[in-house]
Amino acid sequence: MGRKEEDSSSWKKQTTNIRKTFIFMEVLGSGAFSEVFLVKQRMTGKLFALKCIKKSPAFRDSSLENEIAVLKKIKHENIVTLEDIYESTTHYYLVMQLVSGGELFDRILERGVYTEKDASLVIQQVLSAVKYLHENGIVHRDLKPENLLYLTPEENSKIMITDFGLSKMEQSGVMSTACGTPGYVGEVPFQDSVPPWVFHCRLCGYPPFYEETESKLFEKIKEGYYEFESPFWDDISESAKDFICHLLEKDPNERYTCEKALRHPWINGNTALHRDIYPSVSLQIQKNFAKSKWRELQIRGHGAGQSQRQFPLPDRADWSLSHHVIPGVHACVSVQVR
Repeated sequence: MGRKEEDSSSWKKQTTNIRKTFIFMEVLGSGAFSEVFLVKQRMTGKLFALKCIKKSPAFRDSSLENEIAVLKKIKHENIVTLEDIYESTTHYYLVMQLVSGGELFDRILERGVYTEKDASLVIQQVLSAVKYLHENGIVHRDLKPENLLYLTPEENSKIMITDFGLSKMEQSGVMSTACGTPGYVGEVPFQDSVPPWVFHCRLCGYPPFYEETESKLFEKIKEGYYEFESPFWDDISESAKDFICHLLEKDPNERYTCEKALRHPWINGNTALHRDIYPSVSLQIQKNFAKSKWRELQIRGHGAGQSQRQFPLPDRADWSLSHHVIPGVHACVSVQVR
């Protein structure tokens, strides 16, 4: 189970100069209110990812407190670890476990060979982590390929779930707020349901539901209609398709839980094929998820320069829109500013 819950304010370390504790080596990423740096701890020489969050009237401390509370509660081999936190008069500093192996889909493109078995092994790790989160009353609310990273560049590296900025702890068993990223809306934790969008993408390189506008996308999701389109699914086994069908089941009472998904023969047996599906999957990933295309869409906005298969990806400003929809369930929409 998870760690004992703590008041985050009781263990924040005060600092007047964070550079006395860490050597800043390079920038790993940046956002509206934060930057992430590769740092080396002066005392131990260990490497970490340091998330530096600037204090601002526009930034809600409650969002940070929530993220801290979630990260301090959890301990799982496939979930990034919060190692420490510091506070100065101008910033909060989250010392995170360094995850250096790169994004999920980038790894597929770099390998040159990719099979159902490869997909099955990764999905098993994600399912295990999500099951753990749900058992501890936590929902990630933004599970997508960009938040699934490899721990190290090694071939046999573990996959890690990252970015708990939109996560939530819930005790009542009901969560009504919609949240996440358009195109990946389907995690229903307190019915212990499985987030199927990423798993579908692992087998074909595109999500099960795609449309030109978000409103049309939501309608298609609520209808629960999808197809195993040719030629993208021609070489995928019937067992894999059966697994996806159970995850995308419209009836929440029939939809697979994490526990049931982990027992499916495609995950827990020997039905995942070793046939190379790299050519088809890599082509779709490059059209829909490659970093260059993602950056291009960030700059050019919704729908710009899309190929026939592409679906509209959100630009950075829209990433925190609340879009938590599952088939057959009406979703409320709100905006979370971070």
